[in-house]
Amino acid sequence: MNWLGIIILTALLIDFVLHAVADALNLSNFKKEVPEPFQDVYTAEQYRQSREYLRANTKSDWVESAFHLILFVGFWFTGGFNLLDQWVRSLSENAVVCGIMFVFILTTARILLGLPFNLYQTFVIEERFGFNKTTWQTFLMDRMKGLMLGIVIGIPLLAAILAFFEYAGANAWWYCWLVVSIFSLLLQFVAPTWIMPLFNKFKPLEAGELRSAILAYAKTIDFPLENVFVMDGSKRSAKSNAFFTGFGRHKRIVLFDTLINQTTVAELVAILAHEMGHFKKRHILMNTAIAICHTGILFFLLSVFISLPALFNAFYMAAPSIYAGMLFFGMLFSPVEFFLGVIMQAFSRYNERQADHFAVTTTRKRQPLISALKKLSVHNLSNLTPHPAYVVLNYSHPPILERIETISKTPESGR
Repeated sequence: MNWLGIIILTALLIDFVLHAVADALNLSNFKKEVPEPFQDVYTAEQYRQSREYLRANTKSDWVESAFHLILFVGFWFTGGFNLLDQWVRSLSENAVVCGIMFVFILTTARILLGLPFNLYQTFVIEERFGFNKTTWQTFLMDRMKGLMLGIVIGIPLLAAILAFFEYAGANAWWYCWLVVSIFSLLLQFVAPTWIMPLFNKFKPLEAGELRSAILAYAKTIDFPLENVFVMDGSKRSAKSNAFFTGFGRHKRIVLFDTLINQTTVAELVAILAHEMGHFKKRHILMNTAIAICHTGILFFLLSVFISLPALFNAFYMAAPSIYAGMLFFGMLFSPVEFFLGVIMQAFSRYNERQADHFAVTTTRKRQPLISALKKLSVHNLSNLTPHPAYVVLNYSHPPILERIETISKTPESGR
């Protein structure tokens, strides 16, 4: 193994250890007593279940992470990448076709190896704690639809990237940047109306008190909202959520049907005020711009490292290739991605605080958002006291107790 291989292996092991330690700290940080702000909504039995739910998920994640790490390192050190490369080369002389087969086989293998863990998560852990509503038919159809989308959307995009790097020379990286950026933006418009309905049913919220209250609030903040959609989240899980997606006339605010059944009108308006806050604060545009810049930097660096002989030697490859170089560069860049991920998680938590502030000051009420967050935490068996190290590595939202404390101090008027 050369120096690049040592860097990649060290990064993989450090990442695994850091997350394992954070998980352990997270488990040990669980408080024995229900935190004071939740004593009015959390029973002792529900709190005990939330602890068991956290423990079950953590143990499952440990086993899955260790399994994939051991399998990956074993495949690497036994020359698996080179054997696979030689096999696909024997099937075709076209570099793009070889690349598609190489990536498709590795991706499919990863999905199949992860399938037992997905099954255990859905039909054992989620079932045990009363969340699972997914049938075997729905589970299998979801995977089939995901695979078909990967083939229909992913393969042409991969082919374009491979072709650019194979034939476009020094200009390849920014051709790829342009194509991927345009594709990502188009997907933002297409996904709400064409892709998401493949998995769930979306129907306009019926006329009534809730719809009137939401539209009235949207009008007060000059939010261009024509409709609110209800998603059949109960088809797969008893958990609740709401989200904002899309751009222009394709944008949607979506409520899970489970959320409507568990919260009051005022609480739902507060939740949607938070989601609209992301739009009004331009968080979606900022995240899109960051993602586009990140993509450009990645492709530029890829163009520098993609033909580096030491990178292929690290994985015992007999011959270099564009497709293998892309994969290996991704592993080499993983330490940088780790730190970027930590920064982006912190940025996301900052945005969530802004959205909470927006919701309180525009609805001029704190209590509905606080009570909604409490209910969501109870219904979803959320961990109320995550360890700070775990938050840094994994949380895109501030911990729930921190959110409630901040909201409680937010003035109900002024922006």
